[in-house]
Amino acid sequence: MTKKMISLTLALALILSTALIPAAAGAENSSWIMYVYTDNGRTLNVRSDPSSSASIIGRLNFGSAVSVRMTLVSGWSVIDYNGGVAYVQSRFLVSYQPGSAPAPVTPVTPSSPSQSVSALNAEFRTAVKVTPYTIVARPTRSTGWVNLRWAPSMDTEVISICRQGKELTVLAELKSWYQVEDPQTGSVGFISRQYVYRK
Repeated sequence: MTKKMISLTLALALILSTALIPAAAGAENSSWIMYVYTDNGRTLNVRSDPSSSASIIGRLNFGSAVSVRMTLVSGWSVIDYNGGVAYVQSRFLVSYQPGSAPAPVTPVTPSSPSQSVSALNAEFRTAVKVTPYTIVARPTRSTGWVNLRWAPSMDTEVISICRQGKELTVLAELKSWYQVEDPQTGSVGFISRQYVYRK
């Protein structure tokens, strides 16, 4: 009886292992090609883990073809890189071969921290609470995005990005910014007035 059970177990193990071979082979071939598209024409950082604080293990030039294995809900893509896998931010990948790279944009640095804080305070003082209404993101380029920031200044941290057509709910109006809520995520932040329009 024991010999029969062992034989049955071995037979089942053999059947299962054989069934898994085609699935594994299919997984290896499930990647697809995308291309690097950075709005400023610069290189795209390739990281060891799906985090902006992870080590940079390489860089990809604008327009480079990338073999993508999967995209993660966190906004990162798993790519084939140097015989292994690595991570890049999904928002910098497009499905078509882009043309020539745009000229790199030199970031503007505030002349002093005190001036930056002073400008931020001045902008906050213009805030007026409004009856909520909907606005729509309108980046300068249809494949681009508009940054949603934690405070009304270009020098503050980006909470998330808003693609073309993204709808947001205005909570307050400022001189040059809107305080908005993302109805899908509940995130609240500030978006520049020049990159949106009222629905």
